[in-house]
Amino acid sequence: MRQPFIAGNWKMFKTVHESVVHVKELRALVKDVQGVDIVVAPPATALHAAAEAARNSNIAIAGQNCHWEREGAFTGEVSAAMVREAGAEYVILGHSERRTLFGETDLEVHKKLRAALTAGLVPIVCIGETLDQRDRQQTLSVLDQQIQRGLDGATADEVAAMVVAYEPVRAIGTGRNATPEQAGEAHAHIRLR
Repeated sequence: MRQPFIAGNWKMFKTVHESVVHVKELRALVKDVQGVDIVVAPPATALHAAAEAARNSNIAIAGQNCHWEREGAFTGEVSAAMVREAGAEYVILGHSERRTLFGETDLEVHKKLRAALTAGLVPIVCIGETLDQRDRQQTLSVLDQQIQRGLDGATADEVAAMVVAYEPVRAIGTGRNATPEQAGEAHAHIRLR
């Protein structure tokens, strides 16, 4: 039986102060919850403060993204090592907004995956189809491609330790979110890969 995994991505919301307050409020609400992995992903500016606020609780912290290089002239980027040092245990990779708004490719997701694993982070790898791909009934082939390209070369142990999240790109601003049946079909397909 898989342990349920609940992650909240705060995107570009919450200041450092607001993040700390939110983590403290969440701590009180979930302190007795067992058998569920609870993860929140605050903005990069609040990672360290949120991690401190979550210390010794059942809440884990995730970075919302990372660069594949450990360091370099990449203005505005954060490396996986920086995300880890700030207190995160997880990092979200390939999020639908990163793919659609910033043109992130499966190859870039793969390079970020390698960097995350090297830094000791648990990758939360997001995969999913666009609205056009859904309408053309290409969902499963798109998921296969994203898994193959994004997780290329990962060992069985590495795959077992990561989280693969079905997060359809089509859910952004279309009003056509995945139904429970569509999500169930995608989850079953992903598990077979």
